[in-house]
Amino acid sequence: MTSEAIGQMLATNPVVVRRTMAGLRNAGYVRSEKGHGGGWTIVANLEEISLLDVHRAVGGPHIFAIGSDHPNPNCAVERVVNAAVEDTLREAEGLLIARLGSISLAELARSFEARYCQGGPTTASTCG
Repeated sequence: MTSEAIGQMLATNPVVVRRTMAGLRNAGYVRSEKGHGGGWTIVANLEEISLLDVHRAVGGPHIFAIGSDHPNPNCAVERVVNAAVEDTLREAEGLLIARLGSISLAELARSFEARYCQGGPTTASTCG
């Protein structure tokens, strides 16, 4: 599939797609071919790639990007609240990372096929 086609599907610019796919290519999950008939192709075993692997390959930042941008070390209340929030976010991030690591791309592909290719709520145009 071309960067342009993926960009249209995701409602984003093909340049953004190419930047993102570069991380997946560097991880060995996809390859690209130029020219007529070219585009991106999955080259890895989907059973061996997790959502966490993809997140890491595309340079995903921390799972949660919330918290105080400018903490005030002089405010005791803020220090206590920030510590509680940080502990909670660390715990939640650990749970989410574990779950993302347990979901393979093959599992997602099977779920897609079951939902959209076998009489699900919508029929996907790519189902054979």
